[in-house]
Amino acid sequence: MKTEQKKAGKARVFLVDDHPIVREHLAQLINQQDDLLVCGESSAADECLRLLPKMQADLAIVDLSLQNSHGIDLIKDLHLRFPELPVLVLSMHDELTYVERSLRAGARGYVTKAEATTVVMTAIRRVLGGEIYLNERMATQLVGLFIHGYQPADGPALTARLTDRELQLLELIGRGHPTRKIAEILKIDVKTVDTHRSHLREKLKVANVEELRVVAERWVQSAHRIPQ
Repeated sequence: MKTEQKKAGKARVFLVDDHPIVREHLAQLINQQDDLLVCGESSAADECLRLLPKMQADLAIVDLSLQNSHGIDLIKDLHLRFPELPVLVLSMHDELTYVERSLRAGARGYVTKAEATTVVMTAIRRVLGGEIYLNERMATQLVGLFIHGYQPADGPALTARLTDRELQLLELIGRGHPTRKIAEILKIDVKTVDTHRSHLREKLKVANVEELRVVAERWVQSAHRIPQ
């Protein structure tokens, strides 16, 4: 973990991503800006919560798919513990469900890792300036969601009925994690995982665990497919 002394006129950014190469690349891009400085970084939620009070950060950039936790849970914790600290999500997830839930959890913006550097920097500055940042497509879809609601079709409708915890479980199942690993990541016991899995099967109307795994895998693949 490296920190730098605060430089006059530069906004301090804290990075949370469990891929070191992503943090390194993003830190280089940010530190090249005249008005931005990476003050610290973390690979996990618990480390982030421990280090942030020392960083004097003006913005936290958070990935959703962390190794031993979920970004939405971290956003909720950050919003509760540091309500004045704006959070920008930078994620591979492109599905509207994640955009909506991130904003509801307390994030002030959402940008995907497929975006150009200029877009990411714009998002950072907009959120630092007190605005909410979404690209035009996400904003249009979100307005449509609020006006019309989800329709019973594939895609967003699949996850609209799920709680945040059930959505996290669906993703972890789709990524091939066994039950004990899921329990470790979500910090719940194995029986609770089994209970959530049963609720998932009911809500998604699947007959058995194997069918649920197939549905989860397909959904994870779809959620990471970035439209051109």
